[in-house]
Amino acid sequence: MSPIIRLFVISLALMLTACSTMYLEGLEKVGIPKRDVMVYRVEKARDTQEETKEQFKSALEQFTAATHFSGGDLEDTYNRLNDAYEASIGKAEEVRSRIADIESVSEALFNEWKQEITQYSNASMKQSSQKKLDSTQAHYRQLIASMKQAEAKIEPILTVFHDQVMFLKHNLNARAIASLKGELSNIKSDVSALIASMEKSINEANAFISTMESK
Repeated sequence: MSPIIRLFVISLALMLTACSTMYLEGLEKVGIPKRDVMVYRVEKARDTQEETKEQFKSALEQFTAATHFSGGDLEDTYNRLNDAYEASIGKAEEVRSRIADIESVSEALFNEWKQEITQYSNASMKQSSQKKLDSTQAHYRQLIASMKQAEAKIEPILTVFHDQVMFLKHNLNARAIASLKGELSNIKSDVSALIASMEKSINEANAFISTMESK
């Protein structure tokens, strides 16, 4: 990366951070604290994971159906698989965006919390607040790790989807269907692993939300 491009990237990152900080500060001015924003964003990420899980189930059904092709217009089959692939890409991008949103607000929340702890004059209150912070951060790290583990399983599946869709586009014949049949078992296994990881992450999100709302 050239020095000019690196400087641009750093400047852009700083601008986005500043915009995010101003946005959160604006919400607090109208009575919406960072903690509530964080819960909301975790809820949105959880819901997006649920939608993503269903999208990949649907895409798998489309790919499975394509292996049973026995005559007709293969271009229609290609269009259906390409639509499923494009929809899966959209959900993958949304998952990444939701995770980034959580990380952004969590950094602001925890930094503020740490700073406020130093303002206590009562030692017992200070200790209690520190314990809550430590507990919340530990739970958060567990949540974000689970989300990222699930997200990491998406890209390899998209790569296979892309290859199969492109091969079908370039070979609208029995050879392309045979290729898809040969890959279907691996696709099923990868999608099943993704779904299981997503469900684990969804459960982590629900537990985190419950914890945050009880504090």
